[in-house]
Amino acid sequence: MAAGRAVAALIAVLALAMTGGAWQWQSSKNNMLNRVSALDQDSRDIVDPKAQFGDENFLIVGVDSRFGENSDMGVGTTEDAGGARSDTIMLVNIPANRKRVVAVSFPRDLAIIPMKCEPWNAETGEYGPVYDEESESYGDDEVYTETKLNSAYAVGGPKCLVKVIQKLSGLSINRFMAVDFAGFAKMVDAVGGVEVCSTTPLEDYEIGTVLASAGRQTIDGHTALQYVRARQVVTETNGDYGRIKRQQLFLSSLLRSLISKEVFFSLSKLNNVVNMFIDDSYVDNIKTKDLVDLGQSVQGVNAGRITFVTVPTTGETDSEGNEPPRTEDVHSLFDAIINDDPLPEEKNADNTPVPGTPESTVSSTPSPAPESAELVDAVATSPQDITVRVSNSTGENGLANTAATELQSHGFNVTTPDDYPGPLTSTTVFFSPGNEQAAATVASSFTNPTIERVTGMGDVVRVVLGNDFYTVAAPSPSGSPVQVHVIHGTSTPPTHLPEDLTVTNAADTSCE
Repeated sequence: MAAGRAVAALIAVLALAMTGGAWQWQSSKNNMLNRVSALDQDSRDIVDPKAQFGDENFLIVGVDSRFGENSDMGVGTTEDAGGARSDTIMLVNIPANRKRVVAVSFPRDLAIIPMKCEPWNAETGEYGPVYDEESESYGDDEVYTETKLNSAYAVGGPKCLVKVIQKLSGLSINRFMAVDFAGFAKMVDAVGGVEVCSTTPLEDYEIGTVLASAGRQTIDGHTALQYVRARQVVTETNGDYGRIKRQQLFLSSLLRSLISKEVFFSLSKLNNVVNMFIDDSYVDNIKTKDLVDLGQSVQGVNAGRITFVTVPTTGETDSEGNEPPRTEDVHSLFDAIINDDPLPEEKNADNTPVPGTPESTVSSTPSPAPESAELVDAVATSPQDITVRVSNSTGENGLANTAATELQSHGFNVTTPDDYPGPLTSTTVFFSPGNEQAAATVASSFTNPTIERVTGMGDVVRVVLGNDFYTVAAPSPSGSPVQVHVIHGTSTPPTHLPEDLTVTNAADTSCE
């Protein structure tokens, strides 16, 4: 019943991400953000960290909480439902090349294996044993989730939910955002409402009338909250899945509006949205600058490259009312996301299928088997034409900043430095096929680096500083020959995806 909060969070992310004009108030907004501990980027459940290097993975959670202002939203009080639950969960992947966006919806009743977590007090937002006033004692140091996904947040908060989702997906979650009821309606009103379309009036057994008439219509914030919350719709028989589809179509409509009308290039409207987002959310590893930087890198993404997909389940419930996942198909879905394989219904700007998608006529040729190393004759290019991202895999603080500053002094375009998940002995230069000249030029500034060809880097060359890093030298002069040994990273054919994935493309304007 709390779908609106996750939708609101994604609105907030994309609102900031669609503009570069938020600089003058970013510092004050950062100070107002409500922060919570959620992430575990060293988790052993993360699959192939190298392939995910540079990806942005947001876990966006809609929280069903009746505390505080939420009790005034017409959704009940703490007497109706105490604590907090994650009724809506979206895992949003933006790959390193920033050429698409994938949002994966998780059914709230998805069956999970119980996991041990640290206790969480939803009212105070604190971890640790919870004090019980009646018994005047503290509870257990450890708690277990139930067998239903939405129990993870209820018993163990953000940390526990991140732990479960990383176990299910293998994705390295590096950003977390949770939004509750309050503020969602105001956020939709701040963008002037959102157009939706329904083939019938929308009536819900619990909520009542959501849409009094069928057809295309622009709804305000109050109606939008009910529209994305409804899960007992008279004309629907698929419960939470109908709601998930409605959420995805709602967000698709919103994104088309953002892209076509440039709504969020208006600082006054954007400021209103961000104010609502800050007041009614909790975040980990999110600053306004991060979102603005991200937004500048994805501004060229068209609606057809924004895909919503739902985790595949068996379509039946077990003895406890949970919905078992189709484990192999779930693994295939997230493998495709990690490998940047095309997803069903992805479209180019001209509405043609992206090569490699099931509906594309372009056949996919398997990649050659990996080799140990290859001697590549390259020609150095101008540093000003190369974008470099520096990461630190050592325990020495400030090393990435130092190397980034030195590279910038030599003329390279350098993005914000960061930390690499896990130690590397040798300084390594990662690049994608087709970017050999740039990689060789960057490598010439380091002493005997490892050079590895991988997928998903786009035009960016990434340097991970290992324990052998000493200094950054001037690169080889532009036009001079550079000979380098290149290691081939693991390269596999596109992942075979199940044919019945539930997919919504943001360019879809159909009325459902």
